[in-house]
Amino acid sequence: MKRKQSIESIRWDLALRYRLIETVAWWEGRLTTGHLMQSFGISRQQASKDINTYINDHAPQNLEYDKHLKGYVPSKQFKPLFIDDSASAYLHLVSQSHDRAPHVEGLALAYAHTEVLQVPDRSVRPEVLRPLLKACRAGLRLECEYVSFNTPQVETRLIAPHTLIYTGMRWHLRAYCEKNRDYRDFVLSRFRGVPELMDDETEYTRELDPGWSTKVQVIIEPDSRLKPEQKTIIETDYTMQDGRLVIETRGALVQYVLQRYQIDTTKVHTKATAQQIVVVNLDELQGWLYH
Repeated sequence: MKRKQSIESIRWDLALRYRLIETVAWWEGRLTTGHLMQSFGISRQQASKDINTYINDHAPQNLEYDKHLKGYVPSKQFKPLFIDDSASAYLHLVSQSHDRAPHVEGLALAYAHTEVLQVPDRSVRPEVLRPLLKACRAGLRLECEYVSFNTPQVETRLIAPHTLIYTGMRWHLRAYCEKNRDYRDFVLSRFRGVPELMDDETEYTRELDPGWSTKVQVIIEPDSRLKPEQKTIIETDYTMQDGRLVIETRGALVQYVLQRYQIDTTKVHTKATAQQIVVVNLDELQGWLYH
């Protein structure tokens, strides 16, 4: 009996094809060699080989050939190995790949019935991003020019970056700031000039960042002013358990979590139907909020 190849040892390009196989089969209901041919620019023979290898070496119970549909369909025992089969994962895929949909014939029907709000990304210049990435990887200090609301004039900073953060609206850089002697967040679109990498490694690593190493919970519940049936709707909307949503995050990310849920901690809306959700452990989070 042929020994199955471990998923971790599969070549990157094959893993991508297997992901497409499972995505199309599971969500679109019919997989053909044409999906792989058009998506990856491979021959029909290679596409057929990939599908057979997927079935024989990895998931013999996942797909069945349907002569009527002239394609593979997911079996009742289908259990994905290369994708997350949750609805949220698929919708995220749709939103991330919407512009590339015409190149994936099998997904075209689904994409044709979705619309993704296109919001222009904030300007991040390649010549800024490249040295920031290298500094994060190598643990290096760098000299940069930066502007902020507090210091709108260009100011030279010495920082030690450790992580890039995407909040859903814009990109930030988490770094130790030698001017403030503390770990801070820097908005990528506010860097000016070209950051200059320095030769010496920093002692201020990610492990020493209290905002990064401290795990906290943001606990959200329906507004107490809502009627019971309205609370039930909110609990379902947010998949709450026992009437609350517990979000595990880092201290440095608390403010961004609240922004994503459109929660303004400085005021309460006069209408409960407009407020809808509230943070019930706000006192515990005060140290992580911007004031």
